[in-house]
Amino acid sequence: MKKILLIEDNDDVRENTADILELANYEVITAENGKIGIQKAKEFLPDLVICDIMMPQMDGFQVLQNFEKDISMASIPFIFLTAKTEREDIRTGMNLGADDYLTKPFEENELLGVIACRLTKHDNLKKEITRNLKGINSFIEEVSDYEDMEGLSKNHILKSYEKKEIIFWEGDNAHSLFFIESGNVKTYKGTEAGKELVTGLYGPGDFIGQLSLLHAAGTYVENAVILEDAQLCAIPKADFIKLLYGNPSVSQKFIAIVSNNLINVQSHLVDMAFASVRQRAAKALLELYEKGLIKDKPNGGMSIPREDFAGMIGTATETAIRTLSDFKDEGLITTDSGRRIIILNKEELLSIADF
Repeated sequence: MKKILLIEDNDDVRENTADILELANYEVITAENGKIGIQKAKEFLPDLVICDIMMPQMDGFQVLQNFEKDISMASIPFIFLTAKTEREDIRTGMNLGADDYLTKPFEENELLGVIACRLTKHDNLKKEITRNLKGINSFIEEVSDYEDMEGLSKNHILKSYEKKEIIFWEGDNAHSLFFIESGNVKTYKGTEAGKELVTGLYGPGDFIGQLSLLHAAGTYVENAVILEDAQLCAIPKADFIKLLYGNPSVSQKFIAIVSNNLINVQSHLVDMAFASVRQRAAKALLELYEKGLIKDKPNGGMSIPREDFAGMIGTATETAIRTLSDFKDEGLITTDSGRRIIILNKEELLSIADF
């Protein structure tokens, strides 16, 4: 049963509205003012909020602003209930992030219709997105009719890239977010010594270019090159910004979708500073395994150049090769005829990585 929080200072309106909602099989939590409403929202985490605008102590706008500041409540659908019909008040609420509004007096069917619509949209955002082009296009299609989501480009297409083809160079104008449908991609930065510092290896279902699109200079902060023939989809920067900032509910879902490789950045930096080469190598192998770039059986995954692996763990190529040889001697990994790394003992690698 869906929970609805009703914040309304008028006793008659609050009670009558609660009766309508309960008869429609909603669990209703009521609050007579904004402060109590916020307390109950934190306690019960409702599926939807209906809130009057004109209230003593704290008006509806202030209530919504408090919701937006709390990550646990920011994505809850929020509907304003008001007797004021001036466009300015309605627009203010929508600009603050409200999902819809109802003007008193309202019909029962109008109330229930708006609620059903908003709950359906919110449930759609909770669905797991398939990590392929069809899933990405479906997500963008679903969120296009949200407030401030108009004008998103749709039906993105794939572009084919060949091995060693450059997707973008460090310093190029950051114009698109890239989604990898198939194949593998390496990102790296050039050092003053003319060497490559590998910043990531990515495969199907991953995004690249996120941080660059938010970079103050407006340029890509690293290079990206195809490791194996690939198909990528480019999502324009304007769409990326709109999906990120346009609507709180959409924003949270979009961040979860595109942050695949960003959540481990801080941990990776700490590892580079304090972990041993063996630890870093074990963690890198496990990360590549989780991404599907290396497998636990022959003829699977991809052949990773040892210099790229060395760049991932921040050491010399010779040291990386020696560490991999040690792991091979210890029965933790092996290689096939194509020099692909094969995981033999995941548990022991985990033990080394977490030591």
